Amino acid sequence: MIAYIKGQLEMTGPDYIVVENNGMGYQIFIPVSSLQRLPQRGNMVKIYTYLYVREDNLCLYGFLTRDDLNIFKLLITVNGIGPKGALGILSAISPDDLRFAVLAGDVKTISKAPGIGSKTAQKLILELKDKLSLEDALENDAAADSLPEGSGSSDSKNEAILAMVALGYSQTQALQAIRQCEITEDMGSDAILKMALKKILTL
Repeated sequence: MIAYIKGQLEMTGPDYIVVENNGMGYQIFIPVSSLQRLPQRGNMVKIYTYLYVREDNLCLYGFLTRDDLNIFKLLITVNGIGPKGALGILSAISPDDLRFAVLAGDVKTISKAPGIGSKTAQKLILELKDKLSLEDALENDAAADSLPEGSGSSDSKNEAILAMVALGYSQTQALQAIRQCEITEDMGSDAILKMALKKILTL
């Protein structure tokens, strides 16, 4: 298994890149949304990869973060979604937004991905809901905020989300609003809730 490839970005295509490493060029299929986040050609890149092997097919799928790769691996466990379908989903929906949609049972958001109808979206939600949690959805935010592990921020976020759901907002709306807030370690759930309610009007 190839965990990642680090090398020079030689070429970009509509849905793939070519990375040169030790004189070999690796064609790697990536989400279209990742193309905009790549450096200029000729610069070094590190791509986390998944090697898809079938009797008549051998492809490398690549991602800029381990989190993207992990979500991809979860998606291809869903019956009826192959690597190309999973790549299409991640091209249309970010991993965090996909988490929020799955946790909230948001069929409409998932159905925006190419080739994903409402029935497939419902199946995806059903099969992945138990594999994701609210804590997973908030983990990246906590890391981005560089808050110390074990701080009260995560608990306060959870309480604020539950309060917003009780007020009639969907979990997706609550999560997205809280992601827009600048939350400090010492903020309580009430302060987060007030800030999120203001943010939700702009979403």
